[in-house]
Amino acid sequence: MKNLIIIGARGYGREVYNWATQCTEYGKEWNIKGFLDDKRNALDEMGYPVPIINSVEDYEIETGDVFICALGDVSFKRKYIQLILDKGGEFINIIHPTAILNNFSKIGIGIIICPFASISNEVTLGNFVTIQGYSALGHDTIVGSWCHLNAYSFMGGYAILEEEVTLHTRATILPGLKVGKGAVVGAGSIVIKNVKAGTTVFGNPAKVIF
Repeated sequence: MKNLIIIGARGYGREVYNWATQCTEYGKEWNIKGFLDDKRNALDEMGYPVPIINSVEDYEIETGDVFICALGDVSFKRKYIQLILDKGGEFINIIHPTAILNNFSKIGIGIIICPFASISNEVTLGNFVTIQGYSALGHDTIVGSWCHLNAYSFMGGYAILEEEVTLHTRATILPGLKVGKGAVVGAGSIVIKNVKAGTTVFGNPAKVIF
């Protein structure tokens, strides 16, 4: 039996904890050991049955440990995952049983797919991608490593997100479009043309604001 450790014990970390307990692997392939967070009192008086064990920086990996990262900010996610990888840590996927994941999709490691997300056929997900609840990815879409798709995001068929992209709540990427590395799409935005790397777009239609 593996011991799952969740990186991050704030709001999103608590959500991931609860979703993990609903996965079919819970209690069969792994149990939840606790959290890593530098705010050691983040769970005080909340009644969680597992502790904040240590910070990411100070934790020494033990035999049987596996990890998932519950951080919504792409830059922080990459930073703290890399710290664990450099220590030899192993990451698993958390895929909620209500999510729809087509058998012909290809996914990497460290993936989180939240309740009621829909991943269509021939979709490719890189490593350490987060797909929040009720998001929908059309056929043949590609999501690069480290991306974070917030709730109700939509990608039409053949759309591409390069690495480290953030889609905020209800962002829509029309079919066949590309969002460049490190770009951010604001909440409720509708992308009707390619988005350049490193830019932030917002609105309907989405326009560059940064």
